Amino acid sequence: MRLILAIEQNYCNADIRTKTYITFNEIQKLLSKTNGRVVGALMTPCPLVVRENTNLEDAVRLLLKTKYRLPVVDGQGKLIGIITRGDIVRGALQIKQAAEKM
Repeated sequence: MRLILAIEQNYCNADIRTKTYITFNEIQKLLSKTNGRVVGALMTPCPLVVRENTNLEDAVRLLLKTKYRLPVVDGQGKLIGIITRGDIVRGALQIKQAAEKM
């Protein structure tokens, strides 16, 4: 059973790599036609952000409304990091594990 799982995992990983490679090549073709456009023309000019002291529950609500990450800014609005859904999941697991030890 372990051998079958390993083979399936390798197949899946190869499939993902192939799809990623194809997607990357498609993106390269599109980018060759950008005609000198710059990042500023494509960026989100006023993204949703959170401050480093934002309540985690509020950050989770914002993450559910956005895609996968939120910029974290300090009191002056300077970017100091990014919080992702994965960060929230890891944090929740740490909280759960700490509560179980008590």
